[in-house]
Amino acid sequence: MQQSMYSALFGALTQEHRLNVIANNLANVNTTGYKQDRMAFKDVFVRFAHDAIREPILNLRDKPLFPEPHYLAKNRIALAQIDFSQGSMKQTGNPLDLAIVGEGFFKVQDAEGNQYYTRDGSYSLSAEGLLINGNGDQVLGQGGPVAIPPGSSVVIDGAGNVLVDGALVDTLQVVNLDNPNGLEKIGKNYFQPKAEGAVAEIPAAEASVQQGYLEAPNVEVVTEMVNMIEVQRGFEAYSKLIQTTQDIDTKAIGTGEVR
Repeated sequence: MQQSMYSALFGALTQEHRLNVIANNLANVNTTGYKQDRMAFKDVFVRFAHDAIREPILNLRDKPLFPEPHYLAKNRIALAQIDFSQGSMKQTGNPLDLAIVGEGFFKVQDAEGNQYYTRDGSYSLSAEGLLINGNGDQVLGQGGPVAIPPGSSVVIDGAGNVLVDGALVDTLQVVNLDNPNGLEKIGKNYFQPKAEGAVAEIPAAEASVQQGYLEAPNVEVVTEMVNMIEVQRGFEAYSKLIQTTQDIDTKAIGTGEVR
């Protein structure tokens, strides 16, 4: 089988994977605080046997015994990376809608006590008066789950201080991370560390909480649609190359002619 068959097959699989990422981004164009995924690529160097041999040249008249090193570089997909760039702000006027301007995350806790990071600030009050998100999980403050008596006046300032009827009751846990690339998506618009110790929390000194706003996803619909067309055209080209290579191999086998 010719090398072109393998190259075209990998190219087609690459385009399929890219399409899955693009489709997921487009499916979340209305998800508050969603962060899009981007594909990253890396080179894989294919070495020949003589590449690892480095014979010493004792004098200028010595001739090399082995050919010069020759490397073949082939693109391979690296892991998809999360784009944490800022999304636009949408004003809602709802005092329980919050958005982070700058780098940082809200912290929430589920019923089992597991804690997650999120940029989704679309919150409401539970029957017990706890601040919760759309998944029913509790929003964390410095003193634990944030409690707000129903019917009270709520003001949340830029530092995340929660003022109920003018009195400070808690401060939202808005944290930054030393290595955001150490996070992974787990669904529900949540992030968690890929492994223990992959990230460490640091103060979100540059972040500001905006009350009455929500952060829109950082997905550019037009850009993603253009990328989708590009992927489709690339897949078609690779499919054509696979078919052409197969036709050449079939002809060579049928005629017994090998070059």
